[in-house]
Amino acid sequence: MIVCGLRGVGVRIVEQLHAAGTRVVVVDDDPDIALAGLGAQLGIPQLRPGTHVEDTLWQAGLAGAAAVACVERDDLKALGTALLVRELNPAAKVVVNLDNSAVGRGVAGVTGAGSVLDVAALFAPSVIETCTRESAHRLDVEGEPFAVVEATAAQAGTLRRLYGDLAPMGVAGGEGGELLVCPGRDLEVREGDRAWLLGATEQLHAAGLGGSLGAAPPRAGARLGALGTIRERAGALMDERDRGLRVLLGAVAAMVVVSTAVLRFAYHPSDGHTHLSVLDAAYFTVETISTVGFGDFSFSGQSQWLEAFGVLLIVLGAAVLTTLFSFITNALVRRRIDQSLGRARVRGAGGHVLVVGLGAVGMRVLEGLIAHDKRVVVIERDESNPYLNQARAMGVRVVVGDATLQTTLDLANLRGAAAVAILTSDDLANIETGLAVRDGLGERWFDVPVVLRVFDRALGQRVQRSFHFHHVWSTSAIAAPWFIGVALGLDVMATFFVDHEPFLLARLTVAARGGLAGVAMRELSARMRVVAIRRAGEEQRLEHPPRRDTRFAPGDQAYLAGPSEELLKVLRREQSEDAQAAGVAAL
Repeated sequence: MIVCGLRGVGVRIVEQLHAAGTRVVVVDDDPDIALAGLGAQLGIPQLRPGTHVEDTLWQAGLAGAAAVACVERDDLKALGTALLVRELNPAAKVVVNLDNSAVGRGVAGVTGAGSVLDVAALFAPSVIETCTRESAHRLDVEGEPFAVVEATAAQAGTLRRLYGDLAPMGVAGGEGGELLVCPGRDLEVREGDRAWLLGATEQLHAAGLGGSLGAAPPRAGARLGALGTIRERAGALMDERDRGLRVLLGAVAAMVVVSTAVLRFAYHPSDGHTHLSVLDAAYFTVETISTVGFGDFSFSGQSQWLEAFGVLLIVLGAAVLTTLFSFITNALVRRRIDQSLGRARVRGAGGHVLVVGLGAVGMRVLEGLIAHDKRVVVIERDESNPYLNQARAMGVRVVVGDATLQTTLDLANLRGAAAVAILTSDDLANIETGLAVRDGLGERWFDVPVVLRVFDRALGQRVQRSFHFHHVWSTSAIAAPWFIGVALGLDVMATFFVDHEPFLLARLTVAARGGLAGVAMRELSARMRVVAIRRAGEEQRLEHPPRRDTRFAPGDQAYLAGPSEELLKVLRREQSEDAQAAGVAAL
């Protein structure tokens, strides 16, 4: 397989293909300095095309390549490489990474359906699921609802006795315990151990785990409601810079109260009543202060001191109200300017999702959260970010500033956030922001889900262990198996997390001359699960869960779940005999 581009997802593709035993050639004219030695370290040929891309592709073995992954950082380069490969060798499979969905649809018409993938779109669902506090990962296997749920063992016993035929995807000993991937059902677990189980929804209900499959968390906090909106906007007008406005409002209120009391007891109406009612006194006060004077009440004929009081009330009222209107206008204009520049403080009761970084990934997450009817606040450092106007057009509050600073997090109302997703493309900035968020949340740190995007998976694991983060994920690690699957014939259907490890659900068709024909379930790797089988010629029936003695037959469709490297080994086993017979050297 030829991988064009050794940055981002390209690195993960190369590492996983190498681990699975597939021969790889890397083509990259601008390799990352930190990754320049990866090819030599793994024994992988690495070519730099320069201006002769066509010659370099032939030198890389395009004539006999099983597939080419075009994953350059620049969409234009990826597009150009994909079209060139299709022109030079139409028989080679092509998989392309493109952020622009419109361009992707056009390219897919040339390179084939399903050949264009978007890393951001593949990564976003996992972030959205965490930020919306989904308690189960729902999967669709040919129209049959499945799910992966986390359960805590209520007592000691084997997984088989506690959970029946549910497929154990992982077991960890209590909080923070090491994850055991795809253990057998006869594994003994202790009370308090955590287990991740996969099964059809009716199986989960039968095992008493149906509570995790209820409706999505209530969305009442997603919208502020009328009262909350009024409170938020009133608060925005009354921030710390508007002390004068608060003083004037207090003066107006005091003036109305004093005048109402004076007129209530000192004013003698001409209709024969001894005094004004409280409501009439308040009405007279307001029309006098506002200089409306409808003529229904007058200071004419009253005592001299009351007439003097009326004059003072008119003069002071006009002066105070004029000043008040100017202050309110100034506050409204400043608020609008602050919002457009991303400097306005987010107020209200909270309950919003805070997204840090509005790149391709952040935008996909934002769109998904909006679709879930969640209130979102974005922090973005770059004022010229092309996505800012799009986010504002969606009604999203944007704070422009450095998220590593506590003042910026305060503007975004971090203390009231229901979840935080830190998604910039800079690992160091993400880690710094994560630590600042941890400090800002204080005691809420263990209750608020915080997703931290870190490209370097090893670094991410150390950060997770050292600083007690719970969701440190690599965009590339999640997306790479999709590219490999498309390129080599493994139909990836979904990705999900078991504890902190990314897993795949994929479909594999057993070939007549493939390596899986006649193989029993028990002969496969213990670190993966066969979720279901659809027998050849039985399109309407899905066989699940398959038994250990069940054997694959040609034409069967097997639905597999497990870590990506395990599924790639199964794919390699399936294609080994077929590939040798066909003379495909790449496998």
